[in-house]
Amino acid sequence: MSRVKGGNVSRKRRQKVLDRAKGFRGARSKLFRTAKNAVIKALTYSYRDRKRRKRDFRKLWIIRINAAVREHGLSYSKFVDGLKKANIVMDRRVLANLAAEDTAAFAEIVNAVKIARESSLQKA
Repeated sequence: MSRVKGGNVSRKRRQKVLDRAKGFRGARSKLFRTAKNAVIKALTYSYRDRKRRKRDFRKLWIIRINAAVREHGLSYSKFVDGLKKANIVMDRRVLANLAAEDTAAFAEIVNAVKIARESSLQKA
């Protein structure tokens, strides 16, 4: 029985890994064995961090909203409670953007929230 070496297929498989490892430093982009480990690790990190990015941005938006709301004498949790009571449906990204770029519009939202919170407190 003749020996099968794989030639073309093996070279293509290895080249695919090395192409993905382009830009890595040192042996991680040159040698197949280390490149394969580096590529597996990089793909794992990229999958994990696609999920993490969503968490990180939400945290950032909450921090920005909290800082802006405290200038108007409210805390973040009271502000979010007031948004629900005032029937204002805006996501955190938009609110954080308004707080940073259009302070007048954000101030109007905060005033509407304060009014809604006061009216709900008077009912109770």
